[in-house]
Amino acid sequence: MKTKSEIINEFKISEKDTGSVYVQIALLTERIEHLTEHLKQNPKDNHTRRGLLKLVGKRKKMLNYLEKSNIEEYRDLKKKLNIR
Repeated sequence: MKTKSEIINEFKISEKDTGSVYVQIALLTERIEHLTEHLKQNPKDNHTRRGLLKLVGKRKKMLNYLEKSNIEEYRDLKKKLNIR
């Protein structure tokens, strides 16, 4: 699992960027992957499942925004993060 600062450094646009759409989507993707692994070990953990679904919905909204504003960046980010 990557640390938060590693992800920010990889996806930031400018030197002080910590909250752009790209960074936020990358951070959400890392959390989603972590929670997915947790749920494989603990399939009855419904509180975590609900939180995971909320995160997936939040990421979906951000991806829709990025798709509308910049389709090329959207495609590059999805390929880089390996999102379907």
